[in-house]
Amino acid sequence: MRKAHISTARLLLVGLFISFGASAQKMEVGGGLGGMLYKGDVSPHLNPRFYRPAANMFFRYNATRSFSLRAGLAIGSFQADDKFSNDPLQQARDFSFRSTTSEATVDMEYNFLNYKQTPKVKNWTPYVFAGLGLYSYTNHVVKARALLNFPLGVGVKYEIKRPWSVGIEFGTRFTNNDYLDGLGERTFGVTTNKLAQGNPALNDSYTYTAITVSYTFYTIFCP
Repeated sequence: MRKAHISTARLLLVGLFISFGASAQKMEVGGGLGGMLYKGDVSPHLNPRFYRPAANMFFRYNATRSFSLRAGLAIGSFQADDKFSNDPLQQARDFSFRSTTSEATVDMEYNFLNYKQTPKVKNWTPYVFAGLGLYSYTNHVVKARALLNFPLGVGVKYEIKRPWSVGIEFGTRFTNNDYLDGLGERTFGVTTNKLAQGNPALNDSYTYTAITVSYTFYTIFCP
């Protein structure tokens, strides 16, 4: 009877480790380096001239071959300057800024191709993602914390050599804020220039482009 109990316990233990290993194969951690671009009153269009460095780290749970859930942290900055604009009004305003920012986001990813966690499969896929995030930023006018943003973007990931993958991603963070540049409907008394105000009908946004590297936990530990 005792031997039967020991055998049963061993089977349960093996099953637990196999189950944990199967779940672990869906877990992925990684990070990336890239940059941020701002779009708003000072730069109405994305201008590569204002590209600023940024970095991120993330945890991804590959729930199915098509869908993944990702949580991430990022830090970076963005800037712009009226003197580089072709608009005479912006040149007359002659406003410039630099903001630093940090964010925490949760995204849902959809893989267009099946991303299989099985041996001897060359995994790669383009994907789209959307989610919610919280961000904080600081510039010469405003210091704001825990504001809501809405990440939306596209990417491509490729498993170069299991368990390592690389990818490239472009995403926009839409906001309900018009002061990423410190230049909104009001200027908080920073300047007496009547031109120094933003368009209240348009909110600011920023993008994040990154090259990523990630590690997937494929190893199954067995007693």
